[in-house]
Amino acid sequence: MRGTSVRMLLSLPRIPLVHGPTPLRPLSRLGAELGIDLWVKRDDMTGGADAGNKLRKLELLFAEALARGATHVVTCGGIQSNHARATALVAASLGIRAVLLLRTTSDAERGARPSGNVLLDRLAGAEIRWVTPDEYRRRADEMASVAETIRRDGGTPYVIPEGGSNALGAMGYALAMCEIREQVARGEGPSSRNGIAFDSIVLACGSGGTAAGAMLGAAREGVAAHVVAIAVCDDEDYFRAAIDRLCGEADARYRLPGPSLTSLDVIDGYKGPGYAQSYPEMRATMLRAARTEGLVLDPVYTGKAFHALCTEGRALGNRVLFLHTGGLPGLLASGADLADDLRS
Repeated sequence: MRGTSVRMLLSLPRIPLVHGPTPLRPLSRLGAELGIDLWVKRDDMTGGADAGNKLRKLELLFAEALARGATHVVTCGGIQSNHARATALVAASLGIRAVLLLRTTSDAERGARPSGNVLLDRLAGAEIRWVTPDEYRRRADEMASVAETIRRDGGTPYVIPEGGSNALGAMGYALAMCEIREQVARGEGPSSRNGIAFDSIVLACGSGGTAAGAMLGAAREGVAAHVVAIAVCDDEDYFRAAIDRLCGEADARYRLPGPSLTSLDVIDGYKGPGYAQSYPEMRATMLRAARTEGLVLDPVYTGKAFHALCTEGRALGNRVLFLHTGGLPGLLASGADLADDLRS
C-alpha cells in the first residue's frame, strides 16, 4: 500500500457514530455473472436506524456543532432524505433540536401518513418545514433565514448543507478510504496490485460530498485508481463542478499529503425519469442483487448506482468496489412502486 496515511496527518474532532469498520465483502456470484472481481463496502451498516454514508460526515459536522455550542441544527433534503433522517436521529441523541427543510411537490405529500425516513424524522422529534421546489433551489438562503430566526429567539444554530457536503463533511470519506486500506492490509480484501487494491470504486452521487471524500483519499490510501460517481439527479457538469470545488476546499483547508492520482468519472445516464423516480431496468437489478447476494438496495440511490455498475461491467475495470451508502428506510416507503416486480 502507499506510504503516509491521510489518517496519520489528519486529526479532526469526531463524535463516534459509525459502527466500524463496516464489512468489506466479495460479491462472488454477481461478479462471476459480470466477469469481474466485485466487492462491496457495507456502509449501509454504519449504525442502526441512522445508518448509511451520512454518519461518516456527521461524526465531524456534529463535533464542530457541539464545539460551537449549537442548540439547533438546520439542514435540508428531499422528502425521503436519508441525510435529514440521520441528522434528526443524531441530533436527538445529543440533545440538539433538528430543523429539516424537506422538498415536496404537492399538498398530498405533505399530508400523507408518515412513512420511511419521514416517519423516523417525526419519531426523533425533528421540526419539519415543507419547501417547494422553487424554494429548495434557494435552499442556502432558506436555511440561513431559519438560522437567523433561531438566533433572534436566543438559540445557537449550526447549518449543515445538503447531504453534509462541505469540505469538513467530505473528510469523512477521505477517512473511510483509510479504513478500507487497513482492511485490505489485514487480508480482509483483495491483495493490492501496484499499490492499488481496486481499479475503481463506484458510488451513488446525490450531493457530491461522498464522491469528493473518496477522491481525496482513494489514491492516497491505495484503495482505487478511479472514482465512478453515478448521478441520481442533476448531470455530469453539475457534479464535476461540485466535486472539484469540494476537493479544492478540503485540500486547501486540511493540507492533505501528496498529490491525489485518483481520476473521476461521472455517469449521469442512470437516473431514469428523475430524482427518486424508479424505472423497470433498475428495479430488476435490485431484485437480482437481493436474490443473488442478499444485497438490499434502495430505488433512489444505491439501486441506480448498482444498476449502472452491472450495465457498465468490465468497462469499470477488472476489480471493482461498490460503496453501499444505505437507504433502507426509503426502500420501505416504496413498496407500491415495487409491487408488480415482486410478483415475478
